[in-house]
Amino acid sequence: MIPFEEALNIVLSNSIPSGEEEVETGSAAGRVLSWDVFSDIDMPPFDKSAVDGFACRMQDAGCGMELKVIETIAAGSVPSLAIQPGECSRIMTGGMLPQGADAVIMVEDTEISSSNTIKFTKDKTAKNICYRAEDIKNGQKVLEKGTLIEPAHFAVLASVGKTGVHVAKQPHIGIISTGNELVEPSRKPGRAQIRNSNAWQLLAQARQIPVLCSYYGIADDSLEELKDKISMGLHEADIVILTGGVSMGDFDYVPEAMESLGAKILFKSVAIQPGRPTVFARIRDQFIFGLPGNPVSSFVLFELLVKPFVLKMMGCIETPKVLAIPMGVDFSRKKSFRKSVIPVTVNGGAAFPLEYHGSAHINAYTKASGMMIMDTGQTEIKKGETVNVRLL
Repeated sequence: MIPFEEALNIVLSNSIPSGEEEVETGSAAGRVLSWDVFSDIDMPPFDKSAVDGFACRMQDAGCGMELKVIETIAAGSVPSLAIQPGECSRIMTGGMLPQGADAVIMVEDTEISSSNTIKFTKDKTAKNICYRAEDIKNGQKVLEKGTLIEPAHFAVLASVGKTGVHVAKQPHIGIISTGNELVEPSRKPGRAQIRNSNAWQLLAQARQIPVLCSYYGIADDSLEELKDKISMGLHEADIVILTGGVSMGDFDYVPEAMESLGAKILFKSVAIQPGRPTVFARIRDQFIFGLPGNPVSSFVLFELLVKPFVLKMMGCIETPKVLAIPMGVDFSRKKSFRKSVIPVTVNGGAAFPLEYHGSAHINAYTKASGMMIMDTGQTEIKKGETVNVRLL
């Protein structure tokens, strides 16, 4: 059994780049940029009004000052007249600032004196101008290689004219469940049977990254069946994930099946709870994870080992979102010889452990905001002590 930190280091040090491809920007959600993105224009591209109002000279914006309105400037139109002393132009939000103007009076701070004259009713005004290139300069890097593309990034990509982007290729993950006791969700379990939940959970976790996914069904607890399923996965996928069959029982053949196919097992037991019987193997440039059969174990180890591995393959620079927040209650555990992962909810800025009955109690995670990790040797956390919560 190796420490979790060592297991993570082994996993990440074996990661290989997934390659890259160009895709249309509209289909790039969740993909990882493989090139830096630079702006081809200044943003804003011109001095523009931040409000609806009247563009004028700041020195003319005195209380009671009357200004002659010489034209109306809509957003998207170019001003035709320069502002002279005692003049202003009606301007809409986003409209181009006319020559000679260095301020915009908000429309609500004026009164209409006549058909073409306004009076300023306040003592002073802000400039209310968005200046050219104050956000982004032409040639400036706007998004970095390794960025996981999220909705906010699309506005930036559109602003700099990127209709196509270079992204990392998506690794292909194949998922296999193992166990004579399993039936698919469409079937009602018989005596001594349970429904296969792990595969659907792992497929959902993988698609969130997102990657390409294939499901190869349930393998019976036999060496030949496992070899056939793993071979099928290796024929198509970069990474094969199995759940179950990795402990020390009489029917736990997964490690043996891996080795018989030429895979080198890099570890097969990790000092973490839940998830101790976790296997990681490599066969040339393909990889196999053998995760425990209990659903919480497979869920947690996917988040802590598989997901970082896949993201590194794609060159992703994102790190897990972790909150350092106070504990909401006292919490203790009896056994501390392994690192422990506990589901928590965050409420009122504090972390509260959820009722959790062990590695089969996946329902606890339906209410979890994140996972709290207790280090090896740590038996208790007092209310108010700071804990790190890894958000889900």
